[in-house]
Amino acid sequence: MSINLRDDPALSGLTVFERGWLSSNNVLIHAQGDEPGAVLVDSGHVSHAAQTEALLRHALQGRPLARIVNTHLHSDHCGGNATLQRAFGARVITPPGQAEAVRRWDEEALSYAPTGQRCERFTLHGTLSPGEVLQAGGRRFEVMAAPGHDPESVILFDAANGLLISADALWENGFGVVFPELEGEAAFADVGRVLDVIERLPVRLVVPGHGGPFTDVTAALARARARLAAFVNDPQRHSRYAAKVLVSYHLMEVQGETLAQLREWVARTRYFASVWTRAGQGEAPSPADWGEALARELVASGAARWDGERLLAG
Repeated sequence: MSINLRDDPALSGLTVFERGWLSSNNVLIHAQGDEPGAVLVDSGHVSHAAQTEALLRHALQGRPLARIVNTHLHSDHCGGNATLQRAFGARVITPPGQAEAVRRWDEEALSYAPTGQRCERFTLHGTLSPGEVLQAGGRRFEVMAAPGHDPESVILFDAANGLLISADALWENGFGVVFPELEGEAAFADVGRVLDVIERLPVRLVVPGHGGPFTDVTAALARARARLAAFVNDPQRHSRYAAKVLVSYHLMEVQGETLAQLREWVARTRYFASVWTRAGQGEAPSPADWGEALARELVASGAARWDGERLLAG
């Protein structure tokens, strides 16, 4: 769904493509003055790349797309990069932490292989570090570190308009899975520190990585902190949530599969096995059994559904 809230000055000159939660939102910053072209913040998942291209063509109306800026390199935020590079000749800019992994296309370091997710290889043209400024659409976006969900993630803040592009650091109802915690690295405190940073900013409107733009930042921060406290008090709850996210993303990527196929995927996905070791051994005798149980819970909650013998993302 495309949202362009022209009545709100914070979004003047921007088009927000709000996607389903399994593909990140895309923020198109239209060129102003003598700028060489528009800038797109995040490109969604590879499974939705053709749709992303179509949305951009409609919004750009023949005008150029000069750059793609990724807030971080999870597959749901950069999966459209390659398609959009071919379609528009856009240059790709990412945070610097995994730049070398992108250049050599190390799917282990980029997490795609261990999580069993897909991302088409793209060409990197430059980096954008915390402390730098992104000039786009006649605006000045401060680039800020946002570790927690991903150690290398950034958020973008336009102080003049009170606009925060928050990626997965803050949603209206939470934040993204804290992946370092699943690998035994303490990162919940990083999430809290980033929430503190956001609270100190004069934010008037947030465009999150998933879900619709929102203005009640105080309430969103309170919900995020409550969620964080629950995870800190019960890390297994967080791990279980993360495992469901992995299953949901997989079902979205493959456009559905049989239960036997899902079990095979779980059995060969190292990241899932690691999460099972942390949180699932008491519930199921193997990662595959746990994956099946979680899939059935997703169906019961409406987050997945049956189509005959095939499981589909809800």
